[in-house]
Amino acid sequence: MRGFVGRKMTMVAALMATTGLAAGMAAAEDVEVLHWWTSGGEAAALNVLKDDLATKSIGWVDMPVAGGGGEAAMTALRARVTAGDSPTAVQMLGFDILDWAGEGALGDLTEVATAEGWDAVVPAALQGFSKFDGKWIAAPVNVHSTNWVWINKAALDAAGGKAPETWEELVAVLDAMKANGITPFAHGGQAWQDATVFDGVVLGMGTDFYKAAFIDLDPAALGGEQMAEAFNRLIKLSTYVDANFSGRDWNLASAMVINGEAGMQMMGDWAKGEFVKAGKVPGTDFVCIRFPGTQGAVTFNSDQFAMFNVEGDEAKAAQAAMASAIMNPVFQSAFNVVKGSAPARTDVPNDAFDDCGKKAMADLAEANTNGSLFGSMAHGHAAPAAVKNATYDVITAAFNGEYADGAAAAAALAEAVAAAQ
Repeated sequence: MRGFVGRKMTMVAALMATTGLAAGMAAAEDVEVLHWWTSGGEAAALNVLKDDLATKSIGWVDMPVAGGGGEAAMTALRARVTAGDSPTAVQMLGFDILDWAGEGALGDLTEVATAEGWDAVVPAALQGFSKFDGKWIAAPVNVHSTNWVWINKAALDAAGGKAPETWEELVAVLDAMKANGITPFAHGGQAWQDATVFDGVVLGMGTDFYKAAFIDLDPAALGGEQMAEAFNRLIKLSTYVDANFSGRDWNLASAMVINGEAGMQMMGDWAKGEFVKAGKVPGTDFVCIRFPGTQGAVTFNSDQFAMFNVEGDEAKAAQAAMASAIMNPVFQSAFNVVKGSAPARTDVPNDAFDDCGKKAMADLAEANTNGSLFGSMAHGHAAPAAVKNATYDVITAAFNGEYADGAAAAAALAEAVAAAQ
């Protein structure tokens, strides 16, 4: 793929027909893509997209910015846009997309979306971030769910063999793993990772509570007794990490579980890509479960590629072609099998997915049907960035023992969210 960099490519006529663009727009520029998919599993998944675009004669100019939560990438993006040099396409999450759309910075993908019927196959919860003022402004690649626990199978067997289904059972398994001489909880001390864990903890307190606190931002829910208990549980979890957790990248925590140095990791389903890349098999080498107490509910984020305003028919044709390729059902299956996520389309067969992938797709469908599919606060799909960042500060402080107890942390959370709105 590197050979395509810096050259203009000719798009095949069939692709032009698919995107509904004029036949006269035969040439397309390369797409410059800003993203933060730099871990082993993520890079392998990204190569699926690069290779798919190569078959359609679309060149790829890579602009990776490391950092699992995407904060560094958004900082780099702001600098590029301010300098008048926007990338062609940018990996984005949730409210970040809507913020850029509100600034008038994003292009319009409605023509290709209408031609290919995206409205009928993309869940409404995702469309809330893919569209702005009725226009499609981003192409969703996947649906990640964040309330997962990844457990080393041998470590679980040594701890009794039963995957925990309740908070009490989770604590019992963690205690057993600790007694067996391994790190019970592999974690990276970064704000977004702390918040990812807390997403699961809060959802485990009940779907109505999660919605009231993180979607509706109800002050009573944010500062009340249930939130105090949620923080007490988070503080309890912090006692099971190793001494070197601070600043660790998420994929290195995954490696601890893969290698048997740790018992489990609480992380979104992108972690599965690390297990798969390491040759591990669900049910044999590792176990995937929903965070105890959250069965039947899903907190999600969705990686989407937002297309920035570009000049010229060739550049716009390249954007439309990339969006079309992303939304192709065959690509959606191939990419998400590698990435560990579920497809962003509801009509993709699950045949190629492993047991964890099939579970992800089934859980997503169930949650979508029963009203328990919620945007993840930790990943910018529950509230705007200012609120998310305010929760980060309190959650990380609690995880690092800066509050006397959960009640103090809950009071601080309610105050911080109020100030951020």
